[in-house]
Amino acid sequence: MLSGSPGDKTKDQDIIARLLAGTIPDPDGEETDVLTVPTQQVVIADSLVDQEAVLVRNLGIEPPFAVVSDPLTREVLGDRVERALASIGRIFKIHLGHQPKADMETVDALERETTMASSLIAVGSGTINDLCKFVAHKQNKPYAVFATAPSMNGYTSVNAAISEYGLKKSLPATAAKGVFMDLGVLAEAPVRMIRSGLGDSVCRPTAQSDWLLSHLLFGGMYRLAPFSLLQEDEEALLAESEALVSGDLEAMGHLARTLILSGFGMTICGGSYPASQGEHLISHYVEMMPPASWDEAFHGEQIAVTTCVMARLQERILTGPRPRVKPSMVDRHTLISHYGAETGEACWKEFSLKRVDAEKAEQLNAQLEQTWPDICDQISRTTISSRQIESALARAGAPTTCTDIKLSRAFFRDAVSHAREIRNRYTFLDLAADAGRLDVDALL
Repeated sequence: MLSGSPGDKTKDQDIIARLLAGTIPDPDGEETDVLTVPTQQVVIADSLVDQEAVLVRNLGIEPPFAVVSDPLTREVLGDRVERALASIGRIFKIHLGHQPKADMETVDALERETTMASSLIAVGSGTINDLCKFVAHKQNKPYAVFATAPSMNGYTSVNAAISEYGLKKSLPATAAKGVFMDLGVLAEAPVRMIRSGLGDSVCRPTAQSDWLLSHLLFGGMYRLAPFSLLQEDEEALLAESEALVSGDLEAMGHLARTLILSGFGMTICGGSYPASQGEHLISHYVEMMPPASWDEAFHGEQIAVTTCVMARLQERILTGPRPRVKPSMVDRHTLISHYGAETGEACWKEFSLKRVDAEKAEQLNAQLEQTWPDICDQISRTTISSRQIESALARAGAPTTCTDIKLSRAFFRDAVSHAREIRNRYTFLDLAADAGRLDVDALL
């Protein structure tokens, strides 16, 4: 299977190829508007053996290439990519340590090691891709990525998840010139990483519902485009999730395409809004305030669990009585006391922008009284039931509860209760909390 080159005449009906070619109408724009993305090429194939040099050469990016990997990704694919690219130009082999962190310290070190390179080639998945795209952005250099696992949806996004002062941020990054996915390599990835990719994919309905809620209440940006791209592959992915862990390349292709299209959705929207809402806030809190000696779960494993929580919360709010909000009890002192001075100030800077005071509560209640049935109707059209989400995850052996990722109910209760405080995104967590209906025990 080959997917996604603007000049690929045999794939005119393929949505990725059409997106790269700029022939998909923009559902949010004028009649003549089309969707565009900055990535030149996406190749998803059963095998890419002996094609690596040709793929990179076709992008028009110049050596010297900084080929970035860690011990695991180098063994899986990095050595192969290094040998291939060495045949067309000078390379710098950048070998990160075991389990590198996507933080500013690692960014600074990678910047120093890639100073003499003209372009960066990431060989990896979440962390390595985020580091390379962010460093490429800072250095104004092109980069491409050879995926080693179907574990996350950031391959085609233009933001990178980087931790700074203990707070995970979504920072501007360079779009990959090319994204190359060898399905044989992806199918051989650790099964936890495959399940992680599924977990990162199933949050589409909860993220869309949160984003639409914020739009309907406050009139901010909302777009249909990122979700329309996902419809066909999402249906197939959820229907055959168990096939992902049995080496089925067709099922793996649906997951790979979903991850690629989800990343493009974020790029089209200029931010992570369509793929990161309440479920990601809970996950970010877990990563910011982890229990001592916790064996950290993969990002997508966390999202699998937090998506189940958000889906149940959204169902409870949408099928229950009309919410009536009160002014938020959270203030600057509360956040500093809970998170510490530095992180607490950073959280307050974010939370204060959406905090509901007495005046805003009065306005929201008046709006909810008039529009709540319409809000419920519009959001209900975007959702998938929590049972369907849980079933798709369970059939693939993915986690669905906090104990599945080795978090206690007590800690996870705190995570769900406090997650809304860390970022200026208004979600069902905010509406439920300010309406006194964030019954966390009922969600776990």
